[in-house]
Formats: sequence, C-alpha cells, structure tokens
Amino acid sequence: MTVAEKNKLIVALDVETASEARRLVSTLRGMVGMFKIGSQLFTAAGPPLVREIIESGERVFLDLKFHDIPNTVACAGVEATRLGVSIFNLHAAGGSEMMRHTASTVAEFAASAGLTRPLIIAVTVLTSANAATLADVGYSLDAAELVPRLAQLAEASGMDGVVASPREARMVRSAVEKAGFIVVTPGVRPTGSTLFDQKRVTTPREAMMAGADYIVVGRPIIDAPDPAQAARQIVEEMEMSAANTASI
Repeated sequence: MTVAEKNKLIVALDVETASEARRLVSTLRGMVGMFKIGSQLFTAAGPPLVREIIESGERVFLDLKFHDIPNTVACAGVEATRLGVSIFNLHAAGGSEMMRHTASTVAEFAASAGLTRPLIIAVTVLTSANAATLADVGYSLDAAELVPRLAQLAEASGMDGVVASPREARMVRSAVEKAGFIVVTPGVRPTGSTLFDQKRVTTPREAMMAGADYIVVGRPIIDAPDPAQAARQIVEEMEMSAANTASI
C-alpha cells in the first residue's frame, strides 16, 4: 500500500452514531486519506464529532452540499473553516454568485484567523441521478452535457474542484483548464459490489484511469465484515491503475 494512493481514498462515514464512526476511524486509521461526514452523521452527532476526528489527526471532507442564498452558504463555509475541515462542498446549481461569494468570504476569513483554507468543491450531478431524474426537475440536458457545463461554471467561480461521477471525470478534465482543479468521485464500487441507489458508477481502477483525484467509498468498506481488508483491496486496485497509467 503506497502513501500516494491511500491518500486518494475517502471513506464515507455514512453511519447512524458517533460510536460507529469512532470505531471505523480507529479501524481505518493510517489506511485511508480522509473521512467524509455527510448529512446523516452530521445531523446525528454534529460539529463536536467533526472536531474530535480532526483533533485525532485525521482529515475530514464535510459533505453537506450547501445550496442556499449566497450569504448563508458563505457563512456556512466560514463555520466549516473554523471546524478545520480539509474539504467542504456546495451545489454548483446554486450559481456563480453563491460560489464566488463563498470562495472569497472563506479565503478572507481563513487569512484573518490564521487558519488553513479548506478546498471548496462544487457538486455537479448526483451519482444517483440519471436522465429521467434530471428531466423530472426540468433539465433538458443529460449528465454528459450538464456535468462539464457545471464544472466550467465552478472553475470560473473560484472553486477548487468538483464532485462528479467517475463516468464524467474525463469530461471534466477536458472541460476545465485550471491547474490543480480536483475531481472527487463518489459512485465508486469494487467489482461485484451492490450498487444500492447509485446509477452512474465505476470501479476504483476505472475512476482513477478516468482522472479522479479522490474516490469516495462508503458501504463496500463500512458494511464489510473486515473494513480494513476492504479498504486495502480498494487501495491495491488504485495502485494497479497508477502502475498502468505510468506504463502508458
């Protein structure tokens, strides 16, 4: 297991309680690069658990997908920065004003408070969505058309990257020009895993080959009989992808 590849694996702590989250963090410590705290766990355990995990030396991706008026999202971004998270996200569909205002407000606050500015990334299209889902809410574009457009909007609005399905990661790479623009891909499932409610998915190897900087994996790791072994197998698959890319 190489440091470079394990740091690209984000484990989603999609569990009901703080005690379950603590157990997983303890089990996976040193084996993964970051832990994602989303709406379920944050609603159950709140900011204290985020602080606890960060103070234990781990990195946190706060996945609350902010989408509100610009000032509200910017203020939420300040609080995420105060917590010490490494990454937080918002919805690109909130528009350029919301993204620009959040980026500038967070940067100013971090500088004035002497804190590290977290990466701010924009959600493009959820991996549970397909063409029918998008049509339901009034989009005439499918994901392959909408994701690159939203990625370009995020880039122009000062975002550090996007959340996108691994199936669209290569499209994002082609659409944006900003150096260091990151692509975080949920919807990653090891071969043979149950898809649950995910629709646009790939394997870890395919996601890395498509240009993902980070992959997010939840249930295939946290529901496994041996979460540590499940994480190791995913990292090994990512290492194979890195080796194949290097040989091209």
